[in-house]
Amino acid sequence: MEDINVKSVRYPATVDEKFEKIALKLGRTKRQVFIQMVDYFYKSKKDPSDLNDELLKNALMKSHKDYIGFIRKQEEILLIPIKTEMERVAESQDEIVQRFNSQIAKANSDLLNNQNELARRFRETDALMETIRKTQRSKELLKAQFLYILDSYIKSRDSFGMMTLAREKEELIAATKMQVNLL
Repeated sequence: MEDINVKSVRYPATVDEKFEKIALKLGRTKRQVFIQMVDYFYKSKKDPSDLNDELLKNALMKSHKDYIGFIRKQEEILLIPIKTEMERVAESQDEIVQRFNSQIAKANSDLLNNQNELARRFRETDALMETIRKTQRSKELLKAQFLYILDSYIKSRDSFGMMTLAREKEELIAATKMQVNLL
């Protein structure tokens, strides 16, 4: 079999130290790192002597400008209208909340006043009903007393005979009237 490792490269010891550090850092052998470096420069067509890498900078700048352009376009198309609409929605929501709160506050105040007025009227109605009950009780009592007086008068009058003096009849009428006046 033919040995494929037929070429060699000579470089100073200081470069070898740097090369060794790079290989250790990457965790590869110096031979693997060298092959990968050659492949990288071959495929990317970059000049290893150009430490600033102007091609890379130009490519990055172009990509950066493309991204900035895309973002600005999206900002014009989407972000600014969305922000404007969101501000408008927030303002309308605030207005709705303020109107709702003012109407609810007024309605609550009116409701509270109406409830207080209703409670006052209920208390007045209760007092009136109690007065009516008392009056009705006193009327019932008055009727009962009047019936008692009337019954007493009727019994006394029925007990009079033909011979009863007018003076006794007059006394009975006067006593009955006095009892009715005392009611």
